Amino acid sequence: MTAELPRTVLDRLRSVSWYGDWEVSTAHTRSRALLMREYMRRAALWAQACGARAEWPFFDVTEFVDPTLSLDPDVEAELEEFLTRTVPTPSTARTCRGAVRWAALVAKRDDPAGLPDPYEPLLLMYERGGGYSIEEFIDLYGVMIPYGNFESNLQAEPFLTLEPSTLDALDQDAEGRITYYAKVDDGYSRNSPLGIVRRRVVGREGLEYDEAFTRNLRWEPTQYLRRYELGENEVDHVEISEREAATFIESVTNRLAGTI
Repeated sequence: MTAELPRTVLDRLRSVSWYGDWEVSTAHTRSRALLMREYMRRAALWAQACGARAEWPFFDVTEFVDPTLSLDPDVEAELEEFLTRTVPTPSTARTCRGAVRWAALVAKRDDPAGLPDPYEPLLLMYERGGGYSIEEFIDLYGVMIPYGNFESNLQAEPFLTLEPSTLDALDQDAEGRITYYAKVDDGYSRNSPLGIVRRRVVGREGLEYDEAFTRNLRWEPTQYLRRYELGENEVDHVEISEREAATFIESVTNRLAGTI
């Protein structure tokens, strides 16, 4: 069995600052929370498919998909040494082992079970500020998110836009309570809007900051919502989710890059 893919994942894990870079993790709280929620959703899909509900959420999927799977001996030895010396919690170690073994499974047979890669969201989350700890909530070192339950995670809205540029855009100046809106008009629907804007409400004083995602591929100040509230703007808007905003950001980025 080729060791190339598993070693690539192991190298990604080695690059993570496991004991926390507070500045990095707090700069990426929005994307890290979305990525963890997407991992929880995918883990629930796999747990349901494999009859492993009792093991959800932090488990090695490959133990159920292919119990006979084995790693290249050198990679396995390096992985276990890395986990022993570096990874801070047993829960995190299980997912790291699972991610490396998943890469070996993919190298062995493409598209196992037709479900999405369970570990890529978690790998991206690790790379954007370290691991997590489990208490009453899931602590991502900068933000805490609730577990939810198995069913709620199974039915959660997918978050499929995992490009670093999209994640960076979601994290840009993402302080406060954020609401996203899609600008809709003739020929521009919620799913294909004219543009998107966000309103951030910051601090106890409730200071409001309105920003549009522009062709510069960043959030920049806008008067659109103010003008709309004053009746000076005829272009309508609807509230959308953060995941829908991410889809628009990624489509704009790809279009301007000429990839679509």
